Amino acid sequence: MTSWDKPSPAEAAASTPTSTPTSASTSTSTPTEAEQKAVTQAALFDAFGGIRGTLETMLPGLLFVMIYTVNKDVKMSAIAAGAVAVLLVIVRLVRRDTVKHAFSGVFGVGVGIAFALFTGSAKGFYLPGMIYGACLGIAFTLSALVGYPLLGVVLGPVFKENLSWRTRNPGRKKAYTKASLAWGLIFLAKYAILFPLYWWGDATQLGWLLIALKLPPMVLAVYFTWVFLAKAPPPIDVFAEMEAEEEAERLRKSGQTPSREP
Repeated sequence: MTSWDKPSPAEAAASTPTSTPTSASTSTSTPTEAEQKAVTQAALFDAFGGIRGTLETMLPGLLFVMIYTVNKDVKMSAIAAGAVAVLLVIVRLVRRDTVKHAFSGVFGVGVGIAFALFTGSAKGFYLPGMIYGACLGIAFTLSALVGYPLLGVVLGPVFKENLSWRTRNPGRKKAYTKASLAWGLIFLAKYAILFPLYWWGDATQLGWLLIALKLPPMVLAVYFTWVFLAKAPPPIDVFAEMEAEEEAERLRKSGQTPSREP
């Protein structure tokens, strides 16, 4: 067992018969269904950037498609998309907001611009993102099938449970497996539609279809994730456990012992 999922001294002590907890302590330690749903929703918004983060990832691509539809100029479309991606990062920096989602958008747009300028084709702008999305779909699906769901690895730190779900919380592992499988199948279905159009369709049609399919599959995948995790057992807060371990060790070294109720 690693420090990420090992049982704490408090948990080990729970296996020893002790005095029966009062109903008040039980109610405070177990979140209600409404609380669990609220925590899950907040964590998903933090992990995936929420509405603003999603729109920021869509805007550069939308601008590229709009300009290319009007003038068929790959270079101008690419420059405009890159400029707006950088501007979004600058706005976040000025507002002192988190920039992780904006930076990931800039990186994706930058790779797309490089492909578009190198190939001289608008389809080159879309290809890196399509390859990445298809690989992500494969990764989500395979991780769920082998019993190590990728979504649990991504969301574990957000829920402060790290990888404790892997060995100590089978209900959450099952939920992460279902959610990862949902992400994988949704992504694979999306790119099963897009890749034939990439090879045999028009660049403008491909661009608009990419924009149309940007948000709905993501919303559907996040919804399934919320449904599965909201019904799963609460996460084990391994950070709180580690703090309790450190405090207990500090008390032992100082010669003190935690007070025990009769």
